[in-house]
Amino acid sequence: MRPEHLALVPDAVDDVVAASLPVACLTAQVTLALAGFKPGMTVLAPGIGGSVGNATYQLARAQGAGKVISTAGGAAKAATARELGFENVVDLSTEGLADGVRRITDGKGVDIVIESIGGSVTSEALSSLALGGVLITLGYSAGRKTTIDVTDLIWKRARMAGFSLVAQSPTAIAAAWRDIIPLIVGGSVKPIVERIYPLAEAGEALRHLIEDRPFGKVVLTM
Repeated sequence: MRPEHLALVPDAVDDVVAASLPVACLTAQVTLALAGFKPGMTVLAPGIGGSVGNATYQLARAQGAGKVISTAGGAAKAATARELGFENVVDLSTEGLADGVRRITDGKGVDIVIESIGGSVTSEALSSLALGGVLITLGYSAGRKTTIDVTDLIWKRARMAGFSLVAQSPTAIAAAWRDIIPLIVGGSVKPIVERIYPLAEAGEALRHLIEDRPFGKVVLTM
């Protein structure tokens, strides 16, 4: 993070929660703004257990999205998502992403996709767009290459763009913080912290994050 990416943390926000906000919440809020998000729109944010997917889901829901959709890699994560109050999560072990979006949206597709996974998820998410939809891609944990059907862009008059947080202007970052902080203080957005480790156990924390793929963030304390 750069100095211009920082914001003062209100006293009402716990330190662990504050540590969970960057980079996920900033990324989610700025990309929603770039995609032209407005209340009532339908948003797809794949990866409900991941930091960006979860932050995008919560921020879009808290700001009046008509419907927010996400994905889970298996039944266990899908069940955890439901227990935590996240509806419209497609279990990718039983249903394809595009099929799930069609089912949930009655075939209309979504207005916005904030996609942080890459690989085949990117192409599936692109095919899930509604007419005039926007897809912003910013990650590639599932792979750096994918194959898209260009008619998903042409016929739907859709738009696809890449995103890097460090390339955003201080003005865009400041605007995002102004939107995020009240939602955190008010409790409508709650970063999910799966586990807390002391700094001395950073190695184990990293192993847990990579190998166990937890639902929520892993935070180090000093």
